[in-house]
This record gives sequence, structure tokens and C-alpha cells, in this order.
Amino acid sequence: MNSKVTSIKQAKPTPRKKSLKWLAMGFVIFVCVSLIFMDGWRSWTARKNQLREMEVSTANMARAIAQHADDTIKAADAALLGIDERIQADGTSPGALERLHNLLVLKTAELSQLKGLFVYDENGRWLVNSLPSTPSNVNNADRDYFIYHRTHQGNGTYIGAPILSRSSGIWIITLSRRINHRDGSFAGVTLATIDIDYFNKFYNSFDIGKAGAIVLVSNSGTMITRRPLLPDSIGKNMKTTTVFKESSSKPKGTFTVKSAQDGVKRLNSFQRLDKYPLFVSAAVSEDEILADWLTDTLWHAAGVTLLVFILSSVGFYLIAQMKLRFNAEAELIRARDAMIDLNKTLERLSLQDALTELANRRNFDITLEEEFSRAIRNASSLALIMIDVDHFKQYNDLYGHAAGDECLRKISQAVKSCQNRAGDLTARYGGEELAVILPTTDVQGAILIAEKIRQAIHDLSISHAGNEAGIVTVSAGVEALTPARNLHNPVELIEAADNALYEAKKSGRDRVCSNIRLKSMAS
Repeated sequence: MNSKVTSIKQAKPTPRKKSLKWLAMGFVIFVCVSLIFMDGWRSWTARKNQLREMEVSTANMARAIAQHADDTIKAADAALLGIDERIQADGTSPGALERLHNLLVLKTAELSQLKGLFVYDENGRWLVNSLPSTPSNVNNADRDYFIYHRTHQGNGTYIGAPILSRSSGIWIITLSRRINHRDGSFAGVTLATIDIDYFNKFYNSFDIGKAGAIVLVSNSGTMITRRPLLPDSIGKNMKTTTVFKESSSKPKGTFTVKSAQDGVKRLNSFQRLDKYPLFVSAAVSEDEILADWLTDTLWHAAGVTLLVFILSSVGFYLIAQMKLRFNAEAELIRARDAMIDLNKTLERLSLQDALTELANRRNFDITLEEEFSRAIRNASSLALIMIDVDHFKQYNDLYGHAAGDECLRKISQAVKSCQNRAGDLTARYGGEELAVILPTTDVQGAILIAEKIRQAIHDLSISHAGNEAGIVTVSAGVEALTPARNLHNPVELIEAADNALYEAKKSGRDRVCSNIRLKSMAS
């Protein structure tokens, strides 16, 4: 043993050698870190520039698409104004309708976006249209646009939701205006239908990559069309999407968001139309934007890594020669032992309460978050019991803190003994307050367990002169819910159980209260 100690002492480097070792190590590390830092800075700057350029490109794309949609609808709207004026001037006699039919045919042929032009009387019957002939016994009084104009006095343009045309069987959007009699009463509707595929052909001219998207959406949240066009795109409700929420507060903008549908992170630019209640959004995948940058960065990183590897290998090989074997072994053993002890201590301290040996607050928070997420996925109920020792401050004042600690330990073991399943968790929430998490448990089941806990503590018969019952008792609050994504969070469950606990205290202590009971008492 002595010989080993002697050899270790002899293996320690002299102050001069130690100084040279640290100087050489510092120089190698400085050179390697400098190379990595400079290359990392260059790559990060290139990434920011690439994203900034694409922000400008997508904003310009959204502006161009919005202008196209504005011009498309404006041309159709102008045609409706002309038809309205012709009807007001010529009336709806057979001769006037014949002349109007010829005009509608010419207008439809002139504007490629138009699928058709139509005029309906106050009862929804077809008066005239741009088709070769007007079908008989066809009535559009049930259409949304007809109902809107019949019930609204305004003469502005109304853009309807996408519908399947009864005359052509294709997807269209409708522009309509109200026709009035001379006395101002409802006389009918003029209608222009725009082929949705007209927009799709224009959107196909833009390079948005494989994972990009272009959408045309009404201000009410209804998707008009999309590229690429999915089976459920047309007419889809977009009110819950980030792009709709962003566009609701400002006329244009650019933001980056990860799609909840496919998990793709995209750079989005949106632009509202100047004259009509629509907006467009152009989105490009961030991965595709950065594909060239990533390739360049990987090549640079590979070169720098190779250079750093060579420098560090040579440098640390020389440094390694300065070290003696026994010193290195001793240091590694000490470091390993210290790390094992530290990890054991940290693991115990991070998840367990030292006094009660229950789960601590950190363990409680982690478990509640996990069980809350599991309950959302499984659409199952999650219950929480909040327990507080009645008049515990008086107990400490009467019997001392050491007795108070022992009382808490006994109560904790009683609570833990009432756990029926491995998935349940009993934790010290704080001070004399405990909490029990009960997965897949409803309120009634949680009340039964809380009552069992209350009785178990009651049966301990721990003397407490400061409590009305003469023994230590607890009050408990119970809550359970089946959480829904984006509607509930764990804090709500804690607050509800805490409110029930407060009501138990307020009602006289030594009892279990739940929000169901509170509601029934209120009613």
C-alpha cells in the first residue's frame, strides 16, 4: 500500500511541467474553439441572410397573388354593375332579356375567369344567363347569396362561400349584387361565378417547393382554394389556424410557424385584398429554404471538424505525454466516485421530499403534466385531491416543530397507504399540504379515496388540543376533469381542487368537498 502511495506521489508533475501542460492545453483549446466559433458565426449569419431574403420573396409573392385576386374579382364585379345598370334602364321584357343574354355571353367570353353570369327575379327563378339557353323550373332561392340579398338592403358586392355549380358541376365562388324595384323593394339578384381552377392555374406558376402552400381565404375563415389542393381544402374552416389569427389583426405580415397538420415548419407571408373581404397566404418550408445553406454548412463543418480533430489530436497527444499514469487513474477514480455519489444524491433530492419520503413538489409538477397529457390523448378523466392538516400551526405551537414533523410523517404514510394503484402519486405539495394524483378516476371515485384518506388519518388518533375534534384531522378538496387540448391546463385542475379544499375548511374542516357538491349546494 505504501509503495503505491509513493509511486503516485512521484508521478505528480513538477510546478514547471504543470504550467507547461496547462499552457499547451489552453493554446490547443483556444485555436480549436476559435475555428469552431468563426465557422459557426459565418454559418449563422448566412442562415439569417437566407431567411431574410426568403421573407422578402414570400411577401412579394403574397402581394402579387393578392393583386391577382383583387383584379380578378374587380373585373367580375364591374360586369355585375353593367348588368344592373342595363336592367334598371331596359327592364325585364322579353326583348330586353334577349339583348341582355347576348351581353352576358360576350362578357363571359371576354373574361376568362368567369364561369357564368346570371340574373334571378325576387323569387329565385332564372330570368337570363350566359348559358346557351335558360333552363326552366330552376330556382336558386335556397342559395346563400340569394338569402343574403333578400334580407339585406345594401347594394354592395357579396362574395359567397365556395359551392358546386348547379349548371356546370364544378367548384366556383360567387359574386352577387341586389336588384331593387323602383320603390326600393327586393327585385332579384345578379350573379357572377368565378371558376376556382382559374386561381389554381395562376398559383401553379409560383415556385413554392415540395412542402410549400398558397391559400386564398375569406375573412370569415372559409378556405376558397389551396395549392396543393387537398380533398378537404375547398370550404375548410381556418378560424383556428395561426395564419387566420395573424391576418385578423393586420393587413399584411410574415411569420414562421410549425404546422399542426403535417409538422412542417413554414415561413408564411399573408396579404389582405384592398377592396374585398379575402386574404392570401404564401408559405414555404423552412427546411427547403435552408437546404442549400445546410449543404454548405455541412461541408464547412466537415472541413473545420477535420482540422480541429487534427489539431486537437496532435495537441492533446503531446499533453497526454505530460501526464503520468497513476495521477490520471487516481483522478478518474475520484471523479467517477464523486459523480456516482452526486447523481444518487441529486436523484433523491430532486424527486423525493426528505421529511415525509413522499414525492416532492417537482415530482408532483412533472407527474401532473405527464398525466394531463395522457388524459388528453386517451380522453380519460384525471382526478386530484388536495389535503391540508387542520390547525397545523396551532399543533406546532402546542407540541413543537419536532412533533409537527413526526405528525406529518405519520399522516403522509397514512395517505400513501390509501393508494390502490401503481399509477397514483402522493406528494408533499408544500408545508402541511399534500396532493394525490389519480389517473383515469372520476370525481365520485376520487371522493371515495379522499374520504378513505380522511378516515385513515382520523383513525391515527393523534392528540391535538388546538383542534375542535381533539385529534389531528384533515380537510380535502377534490376535482376531476376530462381535459381537452387547448381548452384546459393542469393549473385549472389544481385551482379547482384548491377551491374545493378552501370550501372544506370554510365549512368546518375534517371533511371532503368537491366542486360537484359545491355546484349542487349553490343550485
